[in-house]
Amino acid sequence: MDPSFRIVPPAEQKIASVTVKANSFGLHDTLQYGPRSIAAETKSRGGLEHRLSHWEETQDNLKLTMLRNLHGLHAPARLLMERKIVAANPHMPGMVRSNIHLDILMGKDETLDPHDFFLGMEQGLPLNLHSEMEKKVGM
Repeated sequence: MDPSFRIVPPAEQKIASVTVKANSFGLHDTLQYGPRSIAAETKSRGGLEHRLSHWEETQDNLKLTMLRNLHGLHAPARLLMERKIVAANPHMPGMVRSNIHLDILMGKDETLDPHDFFLGMEQGLPLNLHSEMEKKVGM
């Protein structure tokens, strides 16, 4: 957990740069790093896509930081420990897996997402529950 009060995820860091792969003269070092690829240097995902992919992580980090500043270090540590315990719950293979406990701890119990309706039922129930149980146990 990185303690920060950032509301919006930071902009994506560029992965390719000429200055990082430059020699003492400021030119691209082809012998050490291979041929220069302009496509790799200019090709970057949009900033919006990066921010949307890291939105929930940033919001969770903000909530945990505010909780730490308000109640002390034990509060986010306890919440993270409870999330870890609840996330590791075993389930019967072949049955619908829903973790309402984790949704409550994450604060997602009042939102409706597609997985709330479909619950992984796209494939349907397995035809042979015994073979699914044998796969889980490793028999």
